[in-house]
Amino acid sequence: MTQGAYASVNGIELYYEVHGADHPGPPLIMLHGGVQTFHLSFDALLPELTGDRRVIGVELQGHGHTADGDRPFSIGQCAADVVALLDHLNLDRADFFGYSLGGLVSTEVATAHPERAGRVVLAASHFRPDAYYPEITAPEQDSPRLPTEEDGAAMYKAYTEVAPDPDHFAAFLEKIQPAVHHFEPWTDEQLARLTMPILMIIGDTDFVRPEHAVEMHNRLPDSQLAILPATRHMDVVARADLVLPMVKTFLRR
Repeated sequence: MTQGAYASVNGIELYYEVHGADHPGPPLIMLHGGVQTFHLSFDALLPELTGDRRVIGVELQGHGHTADGDRPFSIGQCAADVVALLDHLNLDRADFFGYSLGGLVSTEVATAHPERAGRVVLAASHFRPDAYYPEITAPEQDSPRLPTEEDGAAMYKAYTEVAPDPDHFAAFLEKIQPAVHHFEPWTDEQLARLTMPILMIIGDTDFVRPEHAVEMHNRLPDSQLAILPATRHMDVVARADLVLPMVKTFLRR
């Protein structure tokens, strides 16, 4: 079953899709990467994840079917929108799978409302801006870690196919970069609330430095860490061969 709908939350019309079986356990909220759509981020994983549970794919402010508008863009605001969606759907609690930007939003939900988050998968995500390699925020440098022209073309195509304003792509890309590259890091007090099971997945050629992921793995009391071989940031959730077995095992109760 697939169902797309909009929820009126915090002054925007937030698009979401419901996939998979009507399972008695908590649904899995999936949050895409920056300037991506739900399907561009997760189509490689979706068929197997929906086999035995309900999956709710959300398109955050300015992404996919959800219009941007004049509202400022921030991780905190996106997290507030997701919590409002849980309320709209009468869901007390959900598991989360966040990729890149979606991982930051998932982390904010889990620190601000830990009672709403069950198990949390954070793919190609980080906890402090300095977790990124320097060349990621200074893209005039050449690096195999950076998105390719093909990556950019895929994001642009996915955006223009469904966005309410297809001409807003470049302006929106510029708008959201500070929110991802220069966000206020979570404090030690906030991170102490991350006591739920957490699975962190990064690539060995990711934006995220492995030592940051290892540090956070050592700090969080119930965490697991996977570093995927020969995998860039843009490809982490495309590695279904590696990601699906560990995510399905992690989410299984």
